[in-house]
Formats: sequence, structure tokens, C-alpha cells
Amino acid sequence: MNLGSTSLGDITLVVTAIAAGFLAALWLSLIIWTFRDIRKRARDPLTRILAMLIVLILFLPGFLIYLILRPSSTLEDEYQRTLEEEALLQNIEDAALCPGCNRRIQPDWMVCPSCHTLLKKRCPNCSRLMDLPWNLCPYCATTVPGVRLENVVSADAFPDLPVDESAPQGDSDEAEGSDAEWIMIPHSGEEKSQPDTPLPEA
Repeated sequence: MNLGSTSLGDITLVVTAIAAGFLAALWLSLIIWTFRDIRKRARDPLTRILAMLIVLILFLPGFLIYLILRPSSTLEDEYQRTLEEEALLQNIEDAALCPGCNRRIQPDWMVCPSCHTLLKKRCPNCSRLMDLPWNLCPYCATTVPGVRLENVVSADAFPDLPVDESAPQGDSDEAEGSDAEWIMIPHSGEEKSQPDTPLPEA
């Protein structure tokens, strides 16, 4: 009987030691997991300390309380969500609007389909779309018909540009009463002044 009771007591002691070691390991693992998890979800040092203390003091009930009260999303998830919102807002702000009806339009539209407002004009040479204020095609360097000659940068830069001959001329009475001057257009990089046209004798 004494041998049996001694063996039973030893087994109970071993089982108790194993259970205590397991609970200690589980307790320590929950503390470490809580520390890693709260570090991903909160920046406030006080919040991190409180989460650690709850699990450290209450053990399993404290861990359940932490799972209920912890932030629902991590800092990485919030950062990604913020980037998505900023990108969406940027796309909305960059969207072109019709000046006539303030509706969204595509950058390659020539006319607004809603209010028929003219949005672009077509180059007469390359047929590419241009903005309305442009007087020079950026694709083929062609001047738009009706543009004034003083808007052209240099005749040497664009020697093959067509010259608009339909520009309105002044009244004949004003032309007779004013001095006519030669138009100086440089061809070889050297500007040579032309003599003034002599006035007709009265």
C-alpha cells in the first residue's frame, strides 16, 4: 500500500509540474503575441502597455478582453486605405470638366456630347487635336489659320510654315495716308534693313 501511494503521489506531482509548465509557457506566449499584435495596431505607448498588463495580470480572461477591445485594423491596413482614398481623390480632381455644363469629359473629345460645347480644335495639317487657345500645333509646328504673324517665333525656325494670306487689310484711305514699310523676315540668320518706300508725290 505504501508503495502504491508513493507511486500515485509521484505521478500526480509530475502531471502537476507538466501542467504548470504548459500554463507558464502559454501565459508567456500570449504576452509575446499580444505585444507583437498591439505594436501593429497602435502607435500610442500607453495603449501598448495597458494591453500587455491586461494579459499579464488576468491571463486567459485578459487575453479574451484584449481580443474584444483591440483595434480592428492594423496600421498597415490604415495606411493602404489612406493611399487608396488619396489616389481616388486625385483622380476626381484631375478629371477634366466641360466648361459649359461641368460634366466629366474625356481628354480626346472634340465636342461635349451633353451641351455641344467645342472643347478642342483640329490641326489642318496633321489632324491632331489641339487646345483652343493654341496658335501653333505642337505635333507638326503648323500655325493655325488666322493666327497673326507676330505670334510666330522665327521664320528660320519654321521655314516651311504656310503663310496666311487671308488676313484682313486696312482701309485704302488709311494706307494712302500712312507710310508703307517693308516687312523684314530673316532667311540666313543676318537681318538686312530694307529702305523705306518713297512716298508718292502729290
